[in-house]
Amino acid sequence: MLPDKTMMSPWDRWYSTSCCLCCHVRTGTIILGVWYMLINAVVLLILLTALSDPEQYHLTSAELANDLDVMDDANMCIASAISLLMILICGMATYGAYKLRAAWIIPFFCYQIFDFALNTLVAVSIVVYPNTIQDYLQQLPENFPYKEEVAALSNVCLVLIVLLFIGCILAFKAYLIACVWNCYRYVSGHGGSEILLYVTTNDTTVLLPPYDDSVSVLPKQAPPPYITATA
Repeated sequence: MLPDKTMMSPWDRWYSTSCCLCCHVRTGTIILGVWYMLINAVVLLILLTALSDPEQYHLTSAELANDLDVMDDANMCIASAISLLMILICGMATYGAYKLRAAWIIPFFCYQIFDFALNTLVAVSIVVYPNTIQDYLQQLPENFPYKEEVAALSNVCLVLIVLLFIGCILAFKAYLIACVWNCYRYVSGHGGSEILLYVTTNDTTVLLPPYDDSVSVLPKQAPPPYITATA
C-alpha cells in the first residue's frame, strides 16, 4: 500500500533523489562541492599573491577621499583564513557524498543556511532602508559602466530591480540547499539500509539481507490452489 501524502511530513514531500540536469543528488553535491572549492582556491591564490607583493595589490582609499587602507595585511590574512576554511568544508562535503559519510556533509549544509540567511538580511535591509542603494551608487568610481543611467532611475525602480535580482539568487540558493539536504538524507538512509541484522535462535543464527535488497526482490508467483483428489 502506498503511503498517504496527507500524512507525510513536509520534508518527505520535498524529498527527491534527482536534481538539476536529471542527475542524482549525490552527484550534484559532489559537483557543487568541487565548484565551491575551485572558487575559493582561486580567491586564496589571489590573496596569497597580494600578500607576497603588497605594493602592487594594496589599494589605498586615498582615491576615495579617505586616509585609511581599503585592504591591509590583517584583513587579507582573515580573508585567506576564511577561504582556506571554505576549501576544507567543501572538501568534506565532496568526500562525504562520494564515500557515503553523512556527517561530513553537515558543515557544508550549515554554511549554505548561514549564507542564505545573510542574503535574506540584505534583502530586508534594502526594503527597510531603500536610500542605501543611492548611497552605494555615489561611492562607485566615476568611470563605472552605466553609473549615470542607473543613478537616474527612481528610487522605487532601483529597489524593485535589486529585490528581483536578490530574489532570483535566494531561489537558486534555496534549491541548492534542498539538493544538499536530499543528498544528506539519501546518504543517511543508504548507510542505515546496509546494516546487517542477525537473528539468533536456540539452534541457528540467520543473517538478514539489507532492507533495500529485500524490497527490490519481486514477489514470487503464488502456488496453484490445492485440489483434493476425488475418486
